[in-house]
Amino acid sequence: MSITVKRVAYKGWKNCCRISNGKIELIVTTDVGPRVIRFGFVGGQNLFKEYPAQLGKRGGKKWRIYGGHRLWHAPEAEPRTYFPDNFPVAVEKRGSVVRFIQPVETTTGIQKEIDIKLSAGNRVELVHRLRNTGHWPVELAPWSVSVMAEGGTGIVPLPPRGTHPEDLLPGNALVIWLYTDMTDPRWTWGRKYILLKQDSTPTVKPQKLGALVPDGWAGYARNGQLFVKKFLGAPGHYADFGCNYETFTNKDMLEIETLGVFASIAPGQSVEHKETWSLFDNVPAPQNDRDVDRHVLPKVKAVK
Repeated sequence: MSITVKRVAYKGWKNCCRISNGKIELIVTTDVGPRVIRFGFVGGQNLFKEYPAQLGKRGGKKWRIYGGHRLWHAPEAEPRTYFPDNFPVAVEKRGSVVRFIQPVETTTGIQKEIDIKLSAGNRVELVHRLRNTGHWPVELAPWSVSVMAEGGTGIVPLPPRGTHPEDLLPGNALVIWLYTDMTDPRWTWGRKYILLKQDSTPTVKPQKLGALVPDGWAGYARNGQLFVKKFLGAPGHYADFGCNYETFTNKDMLEIETLGVFASIAPGQSVEHKETWSLFDNVPAPQNDRDVDRHVLPKVKAVK
């Protein structure tokens, strides 16, 4: 199964890059971004959210969410984090890797890059890179945000559970934002997993949760398909009270967010954050721990 990289038009953007192995495909915007605006099986649903009113737009000083997958830097702050990615990006083919390079952010001196490598199966490797082009060190963490299409269920694994009185010390932390409502029915608080359903009812309020996920994976199930994201699960100095994973939802979408280690980047240096994506078909959306163990976990273990 050969990998093809082609220039295509997509929903108003004339210059997009389609990377496909004939089974799955990614479409990356280059008129703006870089954004992976589409990820899915060829001819199938887009697992990523698209905002119809913003499709094809470019230019301007106002940040747009667009949808899809993007690279940010943490901790979140406005206006620093919200530098608009509304302008063309460079594309470089480096063997089996396609690199997308954003112009330097004029307000931060940071330059963003995303390397994408698609395998012959259902695996995609991404390297997110933040380069400091300024004249002094910058403290930040790479922050990879996938905006998932509405109607699915996010899956967050918890560390292995223990017993009392054998396990007297805390085993993990959960971080909640001031607007998080733990009684919201979109949450399912299991013993082994936390589930978060996306609900497009206009009256629902935003929810967010962060955690250190040592297993280094999270998932999103939608319309019989499962998106699995793998990332660094090792302990380290992370932003937002030690989170290497965060999830956010509102009436439009649900985000799967991973973070790299918080670091001081010297002038001319860069920091990288790696993810692996996999896509599976015929996987029902889980309702509880048992469903995750039965339908999702075998898929996760199959990802090398």
